Amino acid sequence: MSKKSLIIPLIVLLAAGGLLFGIAGHLTGWQGSRPEQATDDAYLRADMTPLSTRISGTVRKVNVNDYQSVKAAQILIELADDDYRAALNQAQAALAASQASLADNQAAKRVQDAQIDAAKGGIIQAEAAINAAKAGIASASPELERALTELNRQQALFDSKAATHQQLETATAQQGQLSGVVDARKADLARAEGALATSQGQLEAAKRQREALNTKDDVYEADIEAKKAAIVVAQVNLAYTRIAAPTDGTVGERHALVGQLVAPGTQVIDLVQSEVWVQANFKETQLTNMRVGDTADVRIDTFPNRVFHGKVEQLSPASGSQFALLPPDNATGNFTKVVQRVPVKIVLFSGQPYLDRLRPGFSAVVTVHTGKAGGRSDGDQ
Repeated sequence: MSKKSLIIPLIVLLAAGGLLFGIAGHLTGWQGSRPEQATDDAYLRADMTPLSTRISGTVRKVNVNDYQSVKAAQILIELADDDYRAALNQAQAALAASQASLADNQAAKRVQDAQIDAAKGGIIQAEAAINAAKAGIASASPELERALTELNRQQALFDSKAATHQQLETATAQQGQLSGVVDARKADLARAEGALATSQGQLEAAKRQREALNTKDDVYEADIEAKKAAIVVAQVNLAYTRIAAPTDGTVGERHALVGQLVAPGTQVIDLVQSEVWVQANFKETQLTNMRVGDTADVRIDTFPNRVFHGKVEQLSPASGSQFALLPPDNATGNFTKVVQRVPVKIVLFSGQPYLDRLRPGFSAVVTVHTGKAGGRSDGDQ
């Protein structure tokens, strides 16, 4: 073989290598700069809520069938509520008892206030009696002294035969009478002082009892608040016997039937919300110019001749592999570069035909018009 015959194949080989190198070096940039980015790795999605029980009980009634459309707040499943209604009644009765105890304590406080007023009145009366007795003693004491002086004078006169026996007896009687008056006033003073001490003791005891009743008020009021909280808990538990739809949507397959005993956390039914959106998994190299608000065309395999229109709502903050249960760790072992895919959420414009017939899980082909943001692009193909 001549050297000339080897030159042409070598030139072709070098040209092919250069072309391949050029394509490999600029392929990523060329893909990302395309005005339209398409993928068939796309599926319809919708928010699905697994409805579970918060309490234990027996299923009494199932108000919906499988795959039935429901409205928000519609009761889907009912549990037997006899125990929880009885618990609520018991809590309400306990609250009424605590409120009655508080009312009794208020009445006892009023009685105690009356006793305090009576003790104060007794103190005032006793002080007045003491003052009256002291005044009586003060007024009778000079008369008694004069009568005693006169008795002594009459006794001296009688001893000297200068006074009669009748005069002596008169002086003696007058002195005895005034001495009895003073003694009576002193007895009144002692009784008044005793009444004062008794009233003061009663007042102090009534005040201490009143303070104890005030403390009981605090205890009863705290108990009432605890009973009110128990009623709230009982009402919440009673409400948990009714499992309602949180939003409009369609229920899935029922996981609980009448007569079944369920525990807290038991999944009884699924709710699929009415709003359907598209999750398109684009390659990372396709996101160069893709932005939130870019318009998109969506073709659903179920309706191959119809195009649905929407816009990019959000781009995932990470690639799908980062949300996997076991994310790949490229820092260990051999490395093979794999183009990652990033989920992109696309919402469909409202008012389009067939939207109510779309179901989560349908396969789709999505084309995003990069750099074209704005309103809806009408028209079907």
